[in-house]
Amino acid sequence: MNLEQLEYIVDVAKTRSLTKTAQNAHVTLSAVSQSISLLESELGLPLFVRSRGVGAVPTPEGQEIIGRAAGILAKINELRVEAKSYSDTLSGELTIATIPGPMHLLIEDIAGFRKDYPEVKIRIFEYGPQEILDELHHNRIDIGFIALNERLLQQNKTVHFEKLFTGKMAVGVPRNSLLALEKSIKPEQLAGYSLVLYDDEIIRSYLAERLARYGELDILFCSNNIQAIQNAVKEGLALTVGVDYSFDTGEQTGLVPIELELLDDEPVHYGWVSPKGKQANAITKRFIRRLQYRI
Repeated sequence: MNLEQLEYIVDVAKTRSLTKTAQNAHVTLSAVSQSISLLESELGLPLFVRSRGVGAVPTPEGQEIIGRAAGILAKINELRVEAKSYSDTLSGELTIATIPGPMHLLIEDIAGFRKDYPEVKIRIFEYGPQEILDELHHNRIDIGFIALNERLLQQNKTVHFEKLFTGKMAVGVPRNSLLALEKSIKPEQLAGYSLVLYDDEIIRSYLAERLARYGELDILFCSNNIQAIQNAVKEGLALTVGVDYSFDTGEQTGLVPIELELLDDEPVHYGWVSPKGKQANAITKRFIRRLQYRI
């Protein structure tokens, strides 16, 4: 069995004619006929019934075999297209949007991609999660990165979401505070502390549904300005609450994430989103493939 035989039987099933298939393949009629006969002998069953006036009609068994052959040829064509994309020079533009917190998680992948494909211009924006979804649906960005818990994941049926990291809620505390020595923090330990929060639906619902039951929360401010939140914690004005992977633990940030101890805590996933049913362009596919290698 070879690819040529598969191509012949798929084409004959379409044209109902060995002669037309021979013409399409630029070979002789006897070459096509002999090739199909050899395949039928190898499989031990007839693939076509040949009759004058009707042409070559697939047998019931032949229809099944030809359907599988068509699937194999389609996969082979995908491999050829993908292989060609590697040999082609990749150029163009990649537009990325992410929620601000976990931006540092993408830097290594973006830097590596830019090094490998210097002809690709990369643009990166920081947006809120709903704005990212809106930008995707209006085709203004190629790929978005957001955080979703299981509840929000079920609500967003119009997008494809692929997880990159899974984390839990943590408390960001000043690096030089006594809280930084703790392995975990109980919700009741937050009493007496002000909080500065990233303005995000997951954070808001988390506070309302889980932390508020332990007492009234003292919210100093909510902001999408990560630097302002880090500075407030660093200066000892407040603590912050967020997903553990979203914290940049570099010395310059001045804060340390400590696990928040809750029995009914649920994981929060950070990953990329794309509209369901929309075919990604070659540059976006290549970037996604790089991300998939690290999962």
